[in-house]
Amino acid sequence: MKNILVPIGSTDSAQNNLQYAIDFASEINANIFVFRAYSAQTKAGVMKNMNTIIERETKLYLRAIVNSVNTKNVEVKLISAQGSLVDSVETIKSELDIDLIIVGARSNSIREEVFLGKTAGKLVKQTDIPILTVPDGYKFTPIKSILMAFNSGVVKSKTALKPLQFVVKSFQPELNLLQVKTADYTDEDLVLNQDLEKLKTSLTITENATTFQGVLEHFQQFQPDMLCVFRRKRGFFDKLWEKSTVLKEEFHTSIPLLVLKGK
Repeated sequence: MKNILVPIGSTDSAQNNLQYAIDFASEINANIFVFRAYSAQTKAGVMKNMNTIIERETKLYLRAIVNSVNTKNVEVKLISAQGSLVDSVETIKSELDIDLIIVGARSNSIREEVFLGKTAGKLVKQTDIPILTVPDGYKFTPIKSILMAFNSGVVKSKTALKPLQFVVKSFQPELNLLQVKTADYTDEDLVLNQDLEKLKTSLTITENATTFQGVLEHFQQFQPDMLCVFRRKRGFFDKLWEKSTVLKEEFHTSIPLLVLKGK
């Protein structure tokens, strides 16, 4: 894991999110790309050089955020892009080989009831890059315990587990697996992927209506400092991922959430 993308919005938590990403990158010897997308001005009568001005102001804003944190020994580069957030991220991914996105959980949202804001929600829903969401005000500490929740032990993608494997190799945490048998599980689902078998510290099998409910039931038992899930068309957060904003009443965690893609 060498390249980490950190989207920055107009938010009070931007500084904290970037500091977390830098602290994380410092532990694993990774590079940080600080990124912000901006929209083009298309209204009649707008100055021809307005886009140039907006681009310059965007870069100045990013530089100010970077200057406000401790960059430690991490190489931090700035990226500004004209266009939508998701399209810009996909372009950056193809050009820079991005391994992980670290983003604030609430991002630009100012609503207290929101857990995942629109920026984090869109990135989780619409991109294929693994994402680590960071709660407001969360300070980085070395990862000692991970709770990974899933419905099926089948992982067909050869790359889906790479971020988790890297985190486990780097920090040597306990990895407690929580397999939730829902009403539609099959015998095939109960066969645990060999790579997960090698990584796990423990395996707990529970029966619940949803994987989400299984996590709520067992969260306090493990008291992890990171939660890991898959984003699938059917699976944990399947309904929550359908929209960009996720409310705390639907899901909330006070720890970072690692979302793996491509199961």
